Amino acid sequence: MEKDMTQDERRLWLIRAFCNERRSWGADVPEIPADEEGQRLLLRALVNMRPPEPADPELLRVQDAYLRERLVERGGAVGENDVSFSPEGIAVWRGDITRLAADGIVNAANSQMLGCFVPNHRCIDNAIHTYAGIQLRLACARQMADQGHEEPTGVARITPGYNLPAAHVLHTVGPIVGSVRPSRRDRELLASCYTSCLELACERGLASVAFCCISTGEFSYPNRDAAQVAVAAVRDWKRQTDSQMRVIFDVFKPVDHDIYRELLGVRG
Repeated sequence: MEKDMTQDERRLWLIRAFCNERRSWGADVPEIPADEEGQRLLLRALVNMRPPEPADPELLRVQDAYLRERLVERGGAVGENDVSFSPEGIAVWRGDITRLAADGIVNAANSQMLGCFVPNHRCIDNAIHTYAGIQLRLACARQMADQGHEEPTGVARITPGYNLPAAHVLHTVGPIVGSVRPSRRDRELLASCYTSCLELACERGLASVAFCCISTGEFSYPNRDAAQVAVAAVRDWKRQTDSQMRVIFDVFKPVDHDIYRELLGVRG
């Protein structure tokens, strides 16, 4: 059935399927907008709110086809050949990390490790779970159930990337700073986020990893201070391990792009 559907038909099919799930769980069911953008936002919201429950195989087939086409609609995958690396194997790239076809991308997770449940929230955790598909939340939930407690700050976990161009997602919980200046312990924990991801990526044989700006969003770590910790941690790890792993600092905001280019000595 799925292969005969248009993208518009997939979107509506998925909205109705997720709404039917919500009815079966006794949850409220929203009205379906008539316009395409409204439907996209509603579908994303339904995915964001969905608990980590197994899904019907047909739902997964339609979702996966929809997300493959959404990637094309959003500009397609960005390969490593589209990123300029320095001689030390480090790059800075400004763009949507959910389009990067690195071996692994890093998600700035929260301690529940289940993704962001806030509909259409603009955090990276929300975006990664949205475009990976509902399989990612279920995979995270299973790992957390096995662990039996919240995820500590400064360590890393790995899952498949599912519908992302990246083969894997590395999840790490950064320090929450708030309105105060980062402490020495905050800096140590943030550095540990980077080294833990690199060590796990190396253990799993990944050749490239793309980092987001961990802790600088909802966790309020100052951008420049966070970038200084990130660059130093990656450089120290690469020097100590003599690793040839390629590392991309993926940034979204212009201020972060300027800071990382300065710290990495990027010219032009």
